[in-house]
Amino acid sequence: MTAVLPIQAARPLTAEGWKPHIAALSCAALAIALLFWRDGRDMAAIWWDSSTFNHILFLPLILGWLVWQRLPELRRLAPAAWTPGLALVGAGAVAWLLGDAGGLALARHTGLVLMLQGAVVACLGKAVARGLTFPLFYALFLIPAGEEIVPLMQTVTADMCMGLLALAGIPAHIEGVFISTPGGYFEVAEACSGVKFLIAMVALSALVANLCFTSAVRRAIFVAVAVTIPVLANGVRAFGTIWIAETTDTHFAEGMDHVIYGWFFFAFVIALTIGAGWRFFDRKVGDPWFDPDALQPVHIPGPRSRLVRTAAAAVAIAAMAPLWPAMVAAGAHAPADVALPEVKGWTRVPATGRPWQPHFAGADVLRIGRYRNASGQEADLAIAVFARQQEGKELIAYGQGATGPGSAWAWTADAPAPPSGKAERITSHGEVREVVSFYRVGHILTGSEAKVKLETIRTRLLGGPQRAVAVLVSSASAAEGVDPRPAIDAFLRDLGAVDALADRAAGLPEDG
Repeated sequence: MTAVLPIQAARPLTAEGWKPHIAALSCAALAIALLFWRDGRDMAAIWWDSSTFNHILFLPLILGWLVWQRLPELRRLAPAAWTPGLALVGAGAVAWLLGDAGGLALARHTGLVLMLQGAVVACLGKAVARGLTFPLFYALFLIPAGEEIVPLMQTVTADMCMGLLALAGIPAHIEGVFISTPGGYFEVAEACSGVKFLIAMVALSALVANLCFTSAVRRAIFVAVAVTIPVLANGVRAFGTIWIAETTDTHFAEGMDHVIYGWFFFAFVIALTIGAGWRFFDRKVGDPWFDPDALQPVHIPGPRSRLVRTAAAAVAIAAMAPLWPAMVAAGAHAPADVALPEVKGWTRVPATGRPWQPHFAGADVLRIGRYRNASGQEADLAIAVFARQQEGKELIAYGQGATGPGSAWAWTADAPAPPSGKAERITSHGEVREVVSFYRVGHILTGSEAKVKLETIRTRLLGGPQRAVAVLVSSASAAEGVDPRPAIDAFLRDLGAVDALADRAAGLPEDG
């Protein structure tokens, strides 16, 4: 008698079904890219124009290379539409929607990348997505993020520099990010914060950790060291610049700093970091990136119709992000003009003295006028109206407010705030002026920039008045030591309800 044992068929070197799934993914990704082409264009412009993110220009090539490395294992996996992957598309759509509502480009860019990642997971399936875990994760580095930590890094660098100066016996005094020594006055500027190097180093260390290590613990230690070394090295570099200035001269120190940091410092720290981790590399050349049999022991192919529905659903979910705010904001219109109000007891007069005007880039209407009462007090009233806030047309943004970029006026201090407003003191060539600001957004009147952002998001997502109005009342000091605030307070008393004024300026009923 002869026993016959069943022979298990070997998994084919190339599984079936790749062509239709790649086609579906390509169509879905292309549709999402076209829907959000402006965000894609803006991201590419940042990669090209900002030296902080120039390294991202290489990332698409690196991502392609990472996928190519995994091709032998990927071919043995059978792709399958996986509807839970649509949750990632939805998360990206929500992130984009919040970013659009709040005017936050970082959130929109993150949302776009998440939507594309979700399309990959949904169209190719769970097993393939697990095989592409690191390339999918590494795609997050396409998002131009990190400059937000510049102030923190300036402070850390300045503090380290002060510690090293103390050890070197060099007397120094620090105020914020300004360091003064007997040899000169130094600023730890944004360019000296080390953020550019740190951002690039984080991306590089994550790549090296995946390529050269299999142990999760070793990967984590390597990334932690790779992130710490640039921070410490930047403090040493800043100290070295000041030390050279103390022993030679400031101009020579500045030149050495630019040459060393620009050409040698980055390469030296990379070599030091990789060299330190070299002996701990535990991935061998030729090691497989994953085991296809472990990721997909059995594959039951799904119907082609499921793939089509999943790809279409990914595009539909993504399309809801720009569609929703467009539907909510339908009907928003800019007023044809804004007439400054007649204020009882005050007369419009020509402006004299050093000219002042608030800066609200993108405002649909901006009007300013000066008033004088019988007591001789003078106050300026400015009204800026945005029919609907959007990118480049925001009530609260960099440079918006009582002073703007390149203005002859500069902020000096906050002043006591009136109810539902804020107050600040500005100066120009010795002239002092106080400005009180009110913001009318949705159904609130406030002087808080945070509340403006939150209310803007609420109205963009849930509906309500889309207009945003800034009302500013300002007065200059009549003479040195004379407080301009009484004139502002008197004008506000006679002006009446600021929220009602803002609604009239925007062409809305007074109840908003």
